Amino acid sequence: MSTHTLRAKHRRSTLRTLAFLSPWLIGFSVFFAYPLVSTVYFSFMHYDGFRPPAWTGTKNWTYVFEHYPLFWPALRNTLWLVLVMVTLRVAFGLGVGLLITKIKTGTGVFRTLFYLPYLAPPVAATMAFAFLLNPGTGPVNSLLERTGLPAPGWFNDPTWSKPALTLLALWGIGDLMVIFMAALLDVPKEQYEAAELDGATPWQRFRYVTLPNISPIVMFAVVTGVIQTMQYYTQPLIAGKVASGVIQGAGTQFEPGYPDKSTLTLPQLVYNLGFQRFDYGSACVVALILFALSMAFTALLMRRKGGLIQAGER
Repeated sequence: MSTHTLRAKHRRSTLRTLAFLSPWLIGFSVFFAYPLVSTVYFSFMHYDGFRPPAWTGTKNWTYVFEHYPLFWPALRNTLWLVLVMVTLRVAFGLGVGLLITKIKTGTGVFRTLFYLPYLAPPVAATMAFAFLLNPGTGPVNSLLERTGLPAPGWFNDPTWSKPALTLLALWGIGDLMVIFMAALLDVPKEQYEAAELDGATPWQRFRYVTLPNISPIVMFAVVTGVIQTMQYYTQPLIAGKVASGVIQGAGTQFEPGYPDKSTLTLPQLVYNLGFQRFDYGSACVVALILFALSMAFTALLMRRKGGLIQAGER
C-alpha cells in the first residue's frame, strides 16, 4: 500500500472520528469554552452592558478583593456551606439509605416519604421553612418553648441562619437516599456473610465491607454536592427575603445576605454585581473565583480518592 493511500485512509479515519465527536465538540465550544474565555476577557474590562467594554487591567480584581464589602462574607459563607452542608447531606443520605435497606416491611412507604420533599420546588420549600421556623409565630419555636427548650431566631439570627439552611437541605435528601440505596443493595451479600463468620461487629462490617464497595458513590455524592453548593443561590436569597419581610415591587432592590450578610453566597454576588449594579467585569471576577474553587475542591477530592485506592491496594 502506497504512502498516499495510507495518508488518505488516515485522513478519512480522522474525519470520521471528528464527525462522531462533533456534537460534543460543538457543545463544549459553545457552552463551556466560549463562555469561559469571554468571562476571563470581561474580568479585565469595565463593561456595564450599555457602552463598549473598556480595558481596565486588574482593577476589577482589586475592587473585588479589597474594596467590595460583600465578597469576603460571601466567600466565608460559601465555604461553610460546602464543608458543613455537604458533609451532613452525605452522612444523612447514607444513614437514611442504610435504614431503609434494613427495614423488613413498609420500605416503599418510607422511601416515598423521604423522596417526596426532594420534588418540592426550591422557592416553595424555602418559603415553607421560613414559615415553620419563624421565631415569633412559627410552630417549631412554639413547640420548643412548650418543652422548655431555647427557641432560636433561625433565619432572623446570623448565628442560626446557615444551620437553618442546612436543615432545609437535609429535608430534601431524597436524591442522595436513592443513590445510596442502589449502591447498598449492590454490595455482595457473600462478603457480609464472610465477615459475620469471622466475628466482625456491625461497625466493622460497615467499615471494611460496605464503605469500600460504595466508595465511588460516596465520592460522586461529595463532588456533585460541592459543585451544587458552589452554585447555591435560590434558597438563601428567598430565605433572606422572607425573613426580612421585604416586599419587592417595581424599581425596588433587595440587598442579599439578610440577616447581617449571613446568608450571602458567591452566586448571589454574581447576580448583584452583574444585574443590579451593572458591573459585569467584577461579576466575571467572582464567577471565575467560583470556577477556580470548584476545580480545586474537585481535584483535591479526586486526589484523596486516588490515594485511598492505592493504600487499599498495598
